[in-house]
Amino acid sequence: MKKKRIHFIGGGQMAEAIIRASVSNQTVAADYISITDIDESRIRLLSRTYGTKDDISQETALADANLIVIAVRPQDDLAAVGRNIQQFAKQDTAILSIVAGVTIEKLAGYIGDGRPIIRCIPNTLTDTGFGYSGVALNAYASKEQVEDFLNGFGKVQYLDESLIDIFTGFGVAGPNYVYYFIESFADAGVLAGLSREQAWQVALENVAGAVVMLQQSGRHPRQLLDSNNSAGGVGIHALYELNNSDFAAGLQRSVLAAVKRTTQLGRDHE
Repeated sequence: MKKKRIHFIGGGQMAEAIIRASVSNQTVAADYISITDIDESRIRLLSRTYGTKDDISQETALADANLIVIAVRPQDDLAAVGRNIQQFAKQDTAILSIVAGVTIEKLAGYIGDGRPIIRCIPNTLTDTGFGYSGVALNAYASKEQVEDFLNGFGKVQYLDESLIDIFTGFGVAGPNYVYYFIESFADAGVLAGLSREQAWQVALENVAGAVVMLQQSGRHPRQLLDSNNSAGGVGIHALYELNNSDFAAGLQRSVLAAVKRTTQLGRDHE
């Protein structure tokens, strides 16, 4: 993948996060990455920061690319993007879209039938190596065309496209739920009397350690809860109050709301 040429159409924050992780992890050589953006200062900034090419025309970049990443906003002129790809890109060049809410069928309508199209909902933990991106392929695309690239900014789960909205609301939005839990947990420590710094350190350590404990033990969370909660003890009293707070149902309603909103946004741009 290092020697494959990748052209980004759109150089916004998500594109930059993918470029930063890919270059840092050395899955793509920086001088094999080119970008076009309506804001030329973004192209220069990304070139200065990461070493990406800024001296190539869009026509040449599209013609030379092994992979084209569409990273524009859903409300941008996708028809014009499609016309440029049809005019200059090779027929077998893989087209990977991270445009929220735009289906493979709709993309094919812009760039033409018979091209390999990959729809990707990238994770937001790109700099850490953690987090799953959700990926759907059309009949002309293969995992081999994109897997090395996708693994450069996290892990990959291949999905039927009908599950992409669910994956977005649950998986890609997942760090938000965890951030909120950690913030609330640290606040609880402060409320109980610890300093902010003490509570913050304990909250982060507990979350990180609990994940490792689940992975290493292979046990279900309920089994670990049972081990920690003695009869009439501290843990079971805390869980009693947490259950009274509707914590589990509230979290589940949050995920369903995120899935519903993802679907609505997709329909808004039909």
